[in-house]
Amino acid sequence: MLQCTAFTELPEMGARVALMGMEDEPGEATEAPELDAFLLCELGEHEEGVEHAAQLPSVSASGGRDLWMFWADGDGRRKFRFAELLPCPAVIHRLSVKDGDACVLYDRHPAAHSWDVTDPLADLMAERIREEVRREREGGGGSGGDGTRGGRP
Repeated sequence: MLQCTAFTELPEMGARVALMGMEDEPGEATEAPELDAFLLCELGEHEEGVEHAAQLPSVSASGGRDLWMFWADGDGRRKFRFAELLPCPAVIHRLSVKDGDACVLYDRHPAAHSWDVTDPLADLMAERIREEVRREREGGGGSGGDGTRGGRP
Protein backbone atom coordinates (compact mmCIF):
# COMPACT_ATOMS: atom_id res chain seq x y z
CA MET A 1 0.00 0.00 0.00
CA LEU A 2 1.29 3.47 -0.83
CA GLN A 3 1.78 6.11 1.81
CA CYS A 4 -0.77 8.91 2.00
CA THR A 5 0.59 11.99 0.24
CA ALA A 6 -1.17 14.60 2.39
CA PHE A 7 1.07 17.14 4.09
CA THR A 8 0.55 20.21 6.20
CA GLU A 9 2.40 23.09 7.73
CA LEU A 10 3.11 22.44 11.39
CA PRO A 11 1.32 24.86 13.74
CA GLU A 12 4.50 25.40 15.74
CA MET A 13 3.01 27.10 18.80
CA GLY A 14 0.36 24.39 19.18
CA ALA A 15 3.03 21.70 18.79
CA ARG A 16 5.29 23.31 21.41
CA VAL A 17 2.40 23.59 23.87
CA ALA A 18 1.51 19.92 23.29
CA LEU A 19 5.16 18.89 23.72
CA MET A 20 5.46 20.89 26.95
CA GLY A 21 2.35 19.12 28.24
CA MET A 22 4.01 15.72 27.96
CA GLU A 23 5.31 14.50 31.29
CA ASP A 24 9.03 13.86 31.63
CA GLU A 25 10.32 10.79 33.39
CA PRO A 26 10.97 11.46 37.11
CA GLY A 27 14.15 13.49 37.62
CA GLU A 28 14.58 14.05 33.89
CA ALA A 29 14.43 17.47 32.26
CA THR A 30 14.23 17.45 28.48
CA GLU A 31 15.05 20.01 25.85
CA ALA A 32 12.53 20.92 23.20
CA PRO A 33 13.12 18.88 20.05
CA GLU A 34 13.76 20.46 16.67
CA LEU A 35 10.56 20.57 14.65
CA ASP A 36 10.13 20.41 10.90
CA ALA A 37 8.08 23.14 9.20
CA PHE A 38 5.93 20.59 7.36
CA LEU A 39 4.60 17.15 8.24
CA LEU A 40 3.68 14.30 5.90
CA CYS A 41 0.88 11.90 6.79
CA GLU A 42 2.49 8.64 7.93
CA LEU A 43 -0.55 6.47 7.29
CA GLY A 44 -1.14 4.33 4.25
CA GLU A 45 -3.68 5.57 1.74
CA HIS A 46 -6.97 6.00 3.56
CA GLU A 47 -10.57 7.08 3.16
CA GLU A 48 -11.28 10.78 2.77
CA GLY A 49 -13.08 11.07 6.14
CA VAL A 50 -10.11 9.66 8.09
CA GLU A 51 -7.82 12.22 9.72
CA HIS A 52 -4.24 12.46 8.51
CA ALA A 53 -1.61 11.72 11.17
CA ALA A 54 2.07 12.44 11.79
CA GLN A 55 4.20 11.68 14.83
CA LEU A 56 6.00 14.60 16.39
CA PRO A 57 9.56 14.10 17.55
CA SER A 58 9.91 14.13 21.30
CA VAL A 59 12.94 13.69 23.46
CA SER A 60 11.18 11.33 25.83
CA ALA A 61 7.88 9.56 25.49
CA SER A 62 5.46 10.14 28.34
CA GLY A 63 4.59 6.79 29.90
CA GLY A 64 5.42 5.00 26.66
CA ARG A 65 3.15 7.32 24.69
CA ASP A 66 4.08 9.24 21.56
CA LEU A 67 2.77 12.65 20.52
CA TRP A 68 0.78 12.61 17.28
CA MET A 69 -0.72 15.47 15.33
CA PHE A 70 -3.95 14.84 13.43
CA TRP A 71 -5.43 17.11 10.80
CA ALA A 72 -8.39 17.25 8.46
CA ASP A 73 -9.80 19.73 6.00
CA GLY A 74 -13.38 20.77 6.47
CA ASP A 75 -15.56 23.84 6.12
CA GLY A 76 -12.88 25.51 4.03
CA ARG A 77 -10.22 25.35 6.74
CA ARG A 78 -7.76 22.89 8.22
CA LYS A 79 -8.35 21.60 11.74
CA PHE A 80 -5.55 20.28 13.94
CA ARG A 81 -5.45 18.29 17.15
CA PHE A 82 -2.68 16.70 19.20
CA ALA A 83 -2.89 13.44 21.14
CA GLU A 84 -0.55 11.31 23.23
CA LEU A 85 -1.08 7.73 22.09
CA LEU A 86 0.38 4.34 22.84
CA PRO A 87 2.34 2.73 20.01
CA CYS A 88 0.75 0.00 17.94
CA PRO A 89 1.52 -3.35 19.61
CA ALA A 90 1.78 -5.23 16.29
CA VAL A 91 5.10 -6.88 15.41
CA ILE A 92 5.92 -8.79 12.25
CA HIS A 93 8.39 -11.66 12.45
CA ARG A 94 10.02 -12.34 9.12
CA LEU A 95 12.88 -14.81 9.69
CA SER A 96 13.01 -15.28 13.44
CA VAL A 97 10.57 -15.50 16.30
CA LYS A 98 12.94 -13.40 18.43
CA ASP A 99 13.62 -10.61 15.92
CA GLY A 100 10.81 -8.58 14.46
CA ASP A 101 9.79 -5.18 13.14
CA ALA A 102 7.34 -3.22 15.26
CA CYS A 103 4.68 -1.08 13.65
CA VAL A 104 5.71 2.56 14.19
CA LEU A 105 2.17 3.94 14.07
CA TYR A 106 -0.19 4.50 17.00
CA ASP A 107 -2.45 1.90 18.61
CA ARG A 108 -5.67 1.22 16.67
CA HIS A 109 -4.56 3.19 13.61
CA PRO A 110 -6.63 2.87 10.44
CA ALA A 111 -5.44 1.02 7.35
CA ALA A 112 -2.19 -0.94 7.07
CA HIS A 113 0.67 -1.35 9.55
CA SER A 114 3.83 0.67 8.84
CA TRP A 115 5.71 -2.29 7.31
CA ASP A 116 3.01 -2.55 4.61
CA VAL A 117 3.21 1.16 3.71
CA THR A 118 5.67 2.10 1.00
CA ASP A 119 6.93 5.61 0.36
CA PRO A 120 7.92 5.88 -3.33
CA LEU A 121 9.84 9.14 -2.77
CA ALA A 122 11.92 7.67 0.07
CA ASP A 123 12.53 4.53 -2.02
CA LEU A 124 13.70 6.66 -4.97
CA MET A 125 16.02 8.71 -2.74
CA ALA A 126 17.47 5.54 -1.17
CA GLU A 127 18.09 4.06 -4.62
CA ARG A 128 19.89 7.22 -5.77
CA ILE A 129 22.07 7.17 -2.64
CA ARG A 130 22.90 3.49 -3.20
CA GLU A 131 23.84 4.28 -6.82
CA GLU A 132 26.06 7.16 -5.69
CA VAL A 133 27.83 4.92 -3.13
CA ARG A 134 28.30 2.21 -5.75
CA ARG A 135 29.93 4.71 -8.14
CA GLU A 136 32.21 5.96 -5.35
CA ARG A 137 33.29 2.42 -4.48
CA GLU A 138 34.02 1.60 -8.10
CA GLY A 139 36.30 4.60 -8.27
CA GLY A 140 34.06 6.64 -10.53
CA GLY A 141 33.39 9.24 -7.87
CA GLY A 142 31.15 11.13 -10.29
CA SER A 143 34.00 12.67 -12.28
CA GLY A 144 35.50 11.31 -15.46
CA GLY A 145 39.21 10.71 -15.95
CA ASP A 146 39.32 13.50 -18.52
CA GLY A 147 38.52 16.24 -15.99
CA THR A 148 34.82 16.30 -16.80
CA ARG A 149 32.02 15.55 -14.36
CA GLY A 150 30.30 12.24 -14.84
CA GLY A 151 32.23 11.59 -18.03
CA ARG A 152 30.38 14.40 -19.84
CA PRO A 153 31.97 17.53 -21.27
